[in-house]
Order: sequence, then C-alpha cells, then structure tokens
Amino acid sequence: MNIRNRSTHAWLAVLAIISILAAGGLLAPGLTAQEDGKKVLTLEDYPQWSRITSPGISPNGKWATFGYQPNDGDNTLYFKSLTSDTVYDIAGGSRPAFSDDSRWAAYRIEPLKEEREKLEKAKKPGISKAELLNLATGHKYTVEGADSFVFSKDAHYLAIKKRKSDPKAKHGGSDLILHSLKDGPTLNLGNVSQFAFNKPGTHLAYVVDADSKAGNGVYLLTLSTGSMRPLDTGEYEYSQLTWDKEGTALAALKGTEEEDMVQKSNVLLTFTGIDKNRLAAAAYDPKNDGSFPEGMVISQFGSLSWNTDASKVFFGLKEQKEKEKKKEKEKEKEKPTNKDKVADVDVWHWKDEEIQSVQMRRARRDREYTYRSVYHLKDKLFLRLADESMRSVTVTKDGRFGLGRDNKPYVLQLDISRGKADYYRIDTLTNERQVIEKRLERPLGSSPDSRYFLYLRDKELYVYDMETAGKTHLKADEPGFFVNKDDDRMSDAKPGYRPAGWSKDGKSVIMTHKFDLYQVALDGSGVKNLTEEIGTQEQIRFGYVRLDPEEEFIDTAGTLLLSAYGEWTKKSGFYSVTAERRPIRLIYEDHRFGRPQKAKDAEVLIYSQETFVEFPDYYAVDPEFRSPSKITDANPQQAEYAWGRRILIDYESTLGKRLQATLTLPAGYEEGKKYPMLVYHYEKMSQRHHQYSMPVYDDRPHMSTYASNGYLVLMPDIVYANGTPGTNAAECLIPAVEKVIELGYADPARIGLQGHSWGGYQSSFLVTQTDIFACVVTGAPLTNLISMYNILYKASGNTNQSLIQFGQGRMGKTPWEDMDLYISQSPVHQAEAIKVPFLILHGTEDGAVDWNQGLEFYTAARRLGKEVILLSYPGEPHHLSKIENQKDFQLRMKQYFDHHLKGADAPDWMTKGIPFLEKKK
Repeated sequence: MNIRNRSTHAWLAVLAIISILAAGGLLAPGLTAQEDGKKVLTLEDYPQWSRITSPGISPNGKWATFGYQPNDGDNTLYFKSLTSDTVYDIAGGSRPAFSDDSRWAAYRIEPLKEEREKLEKAKKPGISKAELLNLATGHKYTVEGADSFVFSKDAHYLAIKKRKSDPKAKHGGSDLILHSLKDGPTLNLGNVSQFAFNKPGTHLAYVVDADSKAGNGVYLLTLSTGSMRPLDTGEYEYSQLTWDKEGTALAALKGTEEEDMVQKSNVLLTFTGIDKNRLAAAAYDPKNDGSFPEGMVISQFGSLSWNTDASKVFFGLKEQKEKEKKKEKEKEKEKPTNKDKVADVDVWHWKDEEIQSVQMRRARRDREYTYRSVYHLKDKLFLRLADESMRSVTVTKDGRFGLGRDNKPYVLQLDISRGKADYYRIDTLTNERQVIEKRLERPLGSSPDSRYFLYLRDKELYVYDMETAGKTHLKADEPGFFVNKDDDRMSDAKPGYRPAGWSKDGKSVIMTHKFDLYQVALDGSGVKNLTEEIGTQEQIRFGYVRLDPEEEFIDTAGTLLLSAYGEWTKKSGFYSVTAERRPIRLIYEDHRFGRPQKAKDAEVLIYSQETFVEFPDYYAVDPEFRSPSKITDANPQQAEYAWGRRILIDYESTLGKRLQATLTLPAGYEEGKKYPMLVYHYEKMSQRHHQYSMPVYDDRPHMSTYASNGYLVLMPDIVYANGTPGTNAAECLIPAVEKVIELGYADPARIGLQGHSWGGYQSSFLVTQTDIFACVVTGAPLTNLISMYNILYKASGNTNQSLIQFGQGRMGKTPWEDMDLYISQSPVHQAEAIKVPFLILHGTEDGAVDWNQGLEFYTAARRLGKEVILLSYPGEPHHLSKIENQKDFQLRMKQYFDHHLKGADAPDWMTKGIPFLEKKK
C-alpha cells in the first residue's frame, strides 16, 4: 500500500482508508479513548492546532496583538483590549504595528488560502494590502497592493509603500501613500523607491526612481507645513537614503552607469542642519579626489552610516570592473578566427583561502562585498579603512576608531578550529593601525558605544579601551573564571561566558556565568556577584532580561529583571535585583516562560508560559508578576483529547556522571503497568521537560501524539567527554533506558529509538551497539565519519572537517591521526553487529548531512542481511519541507513503531516495499 499524497483532498481520502484499515485490524490498535472518554490524538486532528504569531503590546499597555496560525489554514490577527471586552479579528492579517500614541494599529493582509490557490492555478501573483485600524472606533482605512508601512515617531502619519504596478519595470519606484492620522487626508507621492521618517517625526525623506529617470532625486517633506523640497535631482539613480540617529542630517548616493563597466559610479550626498532650517548640502565626488583608490567606486551595496555628531559618513568601496561582453569583443578582435567555446571548469587549488564550493555559495555576497571607508565632512577628508588584508572593520559610534579583524594568517591553517584572527584599533583620522591582540579566538564583543572590546586570552578576561589603547586584565577570584569549562567540544580554546550587557555609568560589564551574574569593573578593581551566589547555592541559572528593545546600557542603579531556570528542578521564572538588596523571587514554578515584552509607556508586561500539558498562551501582568490574566486561548480543543504528563528521571551514566531525563507518561497512565516506550534524543534534552508538544507536520515524533496513543516517551541527556561521541551516547542513553525499566514504567521488550541529524548519528551508532531496542528510526544520519569528514556541508559550501574534528563531532583528531578511532565511532563500520530492524529517513537534497550517508548505511546493512528500510524523499532538504512528505513520514514512522512495539499488523510497504513504477498509485 502506498500512501504518498500530493493534495489535501488526497490526504483526507488516505485518512478515510486508514480508518477502514484500522477497523479491519490492519493498523495499530489503540485508536480508542484512554482517559476519561477523551479522544486519542491522531494525524487527522493536527489541522485544528494553531501556533501564536506576532505577539505584541501597545505603548500604553492597553492593547495586545497576536495571531493564530493553524497547521492547515489562514492566519487570523487579533487586537484585544486589556481594559474592556473589545476584540478585533482580521482574517489573513500579519505584521502588526501600533502607533506611538496607541490609538492606531496597522497591519498587512495576505490573500486567503482559497484565493491563493485560484491565483496559483491562473498563474497570477497574490496581491497583499495594508490596513489602518482606529482602535477606539473600529474604522479601517485600506490600501490595496501595499508592500510596507511605517508610523512616524509622533503618531501623526502612516506611510504606506505600494508595490510596483509592473514587477518587470526596470525602475524601482512606486506610489507612497502618506496618510494623516490627525485629520485623515492623504498625499500620494509617485515613483518612490526609498523613504524614511527622521527620529523626531518632523520630516519625511524619500527617493524618486521613475521610468526614464524623469524626476529622479532626493526629496524632503516637512510634515508640519506639508512643504516639499528637492534636495538633489537629475537623471541619476539615488540609493542608500540614511538619517543620522537624531534625525538632523541625511545622506544618500547619486549614481550613474558607466559604459562597459560593471559598477555604478556614485557620488556621496550629505544634507545637514535640517533641524535648524539651515540646510547645508555637500557632495563628495571621488573623481575629484586624487587620494581615492584608483579602479574603485563608492558602492550602493555598502550601507551608509553617520557618527553621533553627524560629522562623518561611513560607506563602502568596491572594485570597478569591465563587463565581460567588452572583454569578449576585444578578444574577438585579437583572434578573429578563434571560434572555440570557452571551457566550463572550476579549479580547486590547495592554496585557495576558501574552497571553490564556499566561493560558489558566497558568490553573491562576494560580488556585493564592500570595504568600509569614511568621509570627514568638515575637513573634506577621505580615508579607506578596510582592505584585502583586513576586510572587516566595525566603527565606534562616535566614529573616532574602528575595530579591525584580520583572519588571513589563519585561513589555511586547517589543523586549528576556525575563528582565529588578529584584531586592530584603527584611527579614523590617520588610518593608523595598532595591534590589540594577535591569534585571538574568543572575542566577546564590544560595548554599545564601541569604546571597549572584551575578549578571552589564555583563559583570562581582558578589556581593551579604544580611546586610551589600554588593556586591562579583569581578574576574578579564580583563574579562568569566565571560561565555560562545561563545554565539551574539542576546540583549541574553551568558549567564554557572554556579557549580558554594559553598565550605564560606563564603569563595568555584566557577565553571565554558569549560575550567577557578575558585575566586573572595567578598571580591573574587582568583581561583584550581583545575584549574591543564590544561583550557585540553589543551582539556578540567572540571565538578564532586556525589556526595552532600544536599551543600549544596563542601569545598574535601578531594578533589573532576571530570568531564572532551575538546573535540576526544571522550574523557571523571574527575579528582580537591585544593587542594595538580594534578588527577590517574583515567580518561580513548574512552567517554562517565554521572554516578556513590556509596554513602552506603562507598567504592563505580556509573556507566555507552558508545560507539556499547557499550550504556551500569553498572559498580561504587572512588573511584579502579580495576578496574571490570560489573553490568548489558541487551542481550546485540546481539552477533548487524552494527553499525558511528564515526570523527571534522575540517573547516572556508566561513567558515574549525574544526568536527567524527562519521561512522558501516557494518557490515563496506570501505576504498575508496563508500557511501550519511544526514546527521542539529541544532546541534552531534560531542559525540555516543560516544553509543550505541539502537533505539527514535520519529520520528528510528537510526544503528545505518542502519549495519547499509549506510549511512554523518554528524552535523556547525553554529554561528551573524550572524543568518542558514539560511545558517549551509549554511555548516557542506555543507562537512562535501564533506569526507566528498573522503575517499572517500560516494557523492556517494547522500546524504540528515534533521532534526527546528530541524533540520527547517535541512533545509527546505537543500533550497532545494543539490542535493548526493538526497532530504531534514524533521520538524516551521519554514518561514516571518515567519508563525512572529507565531503561538503552543502548548505555553507565548507567541508565537514572542522565540524567533525572540533565542533559537534568532537573527534579531536583527523582520521589520519587515529583511523581506528574514526572506525570505532562510525555506524557503517559496525553494521555487522546490528541485531534489530531499523528505518532510515533521508532527503536527497540534504544540505547538512549528505544523502549518501544514509544510502551508505542502507547498502551496508542490506549487504549484511539486516532488516533495513530507507525512506528517501527526492528533492527534500535536511528536514522535510513539503507538507505531503511530512504527513507521509509521520504516518509511516507511527506505523513502524506500532508494528514493532505494539504488535500491529505491518502495512505492505514494510513487508514488501514499493516498486518504483508503483509508487504514485
């Protein structure tokens, strides 16, 4: 029987057949209620479930917005009053935004599914629209064919950009609708390609890009008077419209096509004094500057940026090149009789800094790559900051210095983990470069004002002051204090804990640690435990919660909100802390909490909370988390279904390492009864103890479905130690299974295993090491570490060498240094030991784990007479992307486990296979 389908109607027909087969005993038993007469969850029920999209809160804290996106259907956007019963719902709505005064909401509306399907059949594009909603009255203003929209800062205007009427038109302009929120009139600006309000909302700048360049230019609209002023016009292509941070200065590029040349030739335009009505316009034309690098142009691919006092503009340079057609013409003149076609060959050379596959993947990025440069307006001084030897330069906000990164000395050192580089301070006045550190692997980032650069060197924490060029060792109570010693990858250097933020007074950096938060003085004078060792004492991981998305620095003099996660209890919640007192527990319980969002101008938060049983709906609450009120109810139908619950299991690895697993008990669990069990794994999994199991279409088992159908589901922790990842998985996972058997939950004869990707590698290895499982399902698995080491990670173009040796593979050595080690950890080399049936899933276009890895394991097992099935999905990537294939695999995986773990009759595809010529029947 083949159940492959290509449409919803076909899928429903299949489900009907499935129900008939189930009635006839050909499918798994157990499709009856197991818990208080509730329904058992099946794939047929998945369309009812919705996820929540675009949650948000208005600036005044009186409105919440969110969307319900069902598995099979259209998104519905909601605006819900938090102070009354008013609710607005918009079918097909998305991308909601509130005005600053919270009186208005805007959103986009996409064509609904039925309409989209009709348009697809007619080969017509779906046309979206933008809508403005008056939250007080419910009145709506709609603009058809809208592409984007934005409110002005003062909530006086909504600008709506329409799509081009002719998508094939060469010019980029389309209508811009400027709608007044005060009195309602609209202004239609034609052929606008770019637009932006300044920060105060006093001006709108826009670029016109019209057919035949008629009327092209940069324009400035004064919103209070409605007066429009052309800043620069002509038959040019204008781009990169950029305001400074305060909205007082404007920059743009003015470009012309150069005959027979690839790149446009651009002039930098600047307009300052806009806030004082003393507009000063200036232009920097590289053709008039002898210091400008020959053969280069200011590029429209490089973004423009201002420094804080609007005295400097930063932009990108690019090499100018001749068009290929011109070169070909010149060659034809030189060799008029040569009619041979040019060979198509890629030369993979050992001296390539990046191998050809990486160059191919990054071709577009490299074609558009630009070198950071600066122009000083007052001194009319141009400087090129980045070049081939130092391609990456990050500029401080005041524009005084740049942070340069040069990895060229290390790109061909393949025996080290990737990431090492030399770092420099660059003076943007003189272009002088000063070494900060060489061969640095663990940078930890710069302060928001770019003054300080933080990094680990030889396991110690240092900060570099860009202004003084001083370097300070930030000592803690013990050596290597801010190194993450728990990291088990085989890199040359352990990673460091990351900074949570930088203090507002500019004197310290707030560092995360395993449990507590630390305030580290930038002058090296000391380290203060902000959470007073509560984290270490109670094994709670604290983190800083940034409530203001525009916040740059942490105000350590105020009250800080902290997230909290219990390492062994799996509880989570929030604490508050100030400099004067110990952390105070606000909420800390057996839930998993989402990141809170705060209303900009009110003391109101929204956040989600979930457990395995409780969908992550949203709640509104005050900053003390008192009396939360539920504002969403996305999946009320869940109450009709038998679900299950979770418990924590404590156990030890065979090496005595303390570990945990989360065990899902089946719906209607009866103490003392032994159940079939599915084991799902990756690395550490117990932290998912309170994660809701959403029924969705993908290629992994859903714990809610299996629990509803009478299964236990075990998710254990796996940790790594010594460069033997497969062995480590066995040392951690098998004791977890044995512990559950010992506790009397699982039937030892009915246990199955499933893992995908890295979990697929471990599943494939484990099927060669033990017969504790009745069957194994392995998805997109690494199976031969030797061949995997030398082939491509196609998604990036890189080889897998660094990944296998230093990254997730954790081998630590090359195959040539220890071939026996690689053989011992490769499932394909252990295939002869397989004793149980197993199923492989792999997409033929997998860009992470090459399809041949799955094929190699299949062919080896088949040759050795093992019971193996390969489900190969043509054209699919690392995770199945087509909904019909996701449904297909979900059903086949469930049938596979039901047969081997529940004794259900096996469908024909399991017992006989499906001939290629029959697969579409």
